[in-house]
Amino acid sequence: MSRIDIHADDYALTVNTSKDMLECMKAGKLNSISIVPNTSSFEECMGMIYEAIPTLSFLPAMSVHLDFVEGRSLAGHREVPLLTRADSDLMGLSWGGLFKLSYMPWKRRVAKAQLKKEIKAQIERTQKAIERCRKIAESNGIPCAQKGLRIDSHQHAHMIPVVWEAVTEVVEEEGYPLEYIRNSKEVLGVFLAETSLWKTYRPINFVKNRLLALYSYKVDRYDKTHHKEQMYLWGLIMSGHMDYKRIQKLYGAMTRKAEHDNRVLEILFHPGKVIPDEVNPELGDAAAEDFYLSSDRYVEKQAVMSDIIEWKQSLRESK
Repeated sequence: MSRIDIHADDYALTVNTSKDMLECMKAGKLNSISIVPNTSSFEECMGMIYEAIPTLSFLPAMSVHLDFVEGRSLAGHREVPLLTRADSDLMGLSWGGLFKLSYMPWKRRVAKAQLKKEIKAQIERTQKAIERCRKIAESNGIPCAQKGLRIDSHQHAHMIPVVWEAVTEVVEEEGYPLEYIRNSKEVLGVFLAETSLWKTYRPINFVKNRLLALYSYKVDRYDKTHHKEQMYLWGLIMSGHMDYKRIQKLYGAMTRKAEHDNRVLEILFHPGKVIPDEVNPELGDAAAEDFYLSSDRYVEKQAVMSDIIEWKQSLRESK
């Protein structure tokens, strides 16, 4: 059976988001989490993890959740003006804006140089906190399987060509010990085969699935040449509503596909909810209304807190 990773994104997005995710961690339900580097709540949220680590049965692996579409620039507006709003450190580009920069030759070189500055700043801030977590875990005898740097990104922006080039160049130039970089490659056929669920998916998520699939091959090549595990992601078409019932219905086919192709399967959740008082200029208004404040995040937390991991183990043992 291929390895399965129960993963949660958006730790440190807000304090309440992080409290929800900590509940899942304390219950031993998450194999890994992603940490948003560039929010005003980062230090407080990391303090919550530092305090909680001695009480955990194990410390999940932790990824740098690179964020170029929300939060504040850590490099600063003067260093990355293409990425920020006018006269502000607030990030100013949408996913589409980053996408366009990949195909604008007159801006691409400058954009990549600025992205590299921001990427380095976000990695260094987060890795410093992650190393502190690992030291606390070690001193308290808490197991942690993580060995090196793990990278993914908010809205899968690292898959965009110019961003991907910037990320991989920073990793090489800085000599970071890269352990993992997310490949947002989700198998479409599994969803199409289960016709009873077709009407339960948002059409826009199929578009995201196909667009990211186009860019997934370069990640496969990178993983192969750098001797990294190849992976599938599960969490695009069902993004925002990874509920237990549909997971249960698709789980067998999804895990069989990952095993057949000898890939790790990362099951991606967003189990942390933002409360209204936490909405601020760092968060996109549309995202806050449609996603961060949505009750669907509670649905995803319920799915994580269910018996997915135990049920996964029973399936593994029955094969």
